[in-house]
Amino acid sequence: MIKHVFLTGQPGVGKTTLVQKACESLVSSGTTVEGFYTEEVRAGGQRVGFDVVTLTGKRGNLSRIRDVAGSSRGTREYTVGQYVVDLPSFENLVLPLFRNVESGGATKKVFIIDEIGKMELFSQSFIRAVRQTLDSSSCTVLGTIPVLRHKPLALVEEVRARSDVKVFTISKENRNSILQDVYPLCTSLCSTDLLGRLCDHFSKALIPVQCVCTEEGSLTLF
Repeated sequence: MIKHVFLTGQPGVGKTTLVQKACESLVSSGTTVEGFYTEEVRAGGQRVGFDVVTLTGKRGNLSRIRDVAGSSRGTREYTVGQYVVDLPSFENLVLPLFRNVESGGATKKVFIIDEIGKMELFSQSFIRAVRQTLDSSSCTVLGTIPVLRHKPLALVEEVRARSDVKVFTISKENRNSILQDVYPLCTSLCSTDLLGRLCDHFSKALIPVQCVCTEEGSLTLF
């Protein structure tokens, strides 16, 4: 049975924007949504790095270009291209969010992970937290992962291969239609199902998905 939804696509195609729009729709419907997203940082018209931003508005460095990041002062330096990853900043902001996943009692929530990418995967604690959250019964994950490249990322491919994960590919051709398709058929059939609402947000514009809601309330995707 599908439990989690992930978006993939080329850099800059709009995955984070779609996640933010989905969050707005879910929150407006009364769903508890927690987690974080990644945002570009620009200065003088140039991208100088990335921040992680929680859904409550807290912000921390994820990476900066080397000149902006400054000296690492003898500590181990994690880099992706020209970007120096600020691992302590990332972990200090993001890891507590995962620890709060189980604190919601009986109310199921949606947990946002944007994204599981090369920078984030320098953190072994983050890798463990993602696995634990995907195995948790207390939330549905709405996340983003990069497209498959010549050198696969182990956790990304692990997520992609899970039987309880549905991966949608975002493109410039389908991203706008996704934003216009909020709560169609699956919502009316599965109005109490979190996954129904997530798949409702993405399915029409991506790939044909048939949703069947049983009397017991389970959702099957074909």
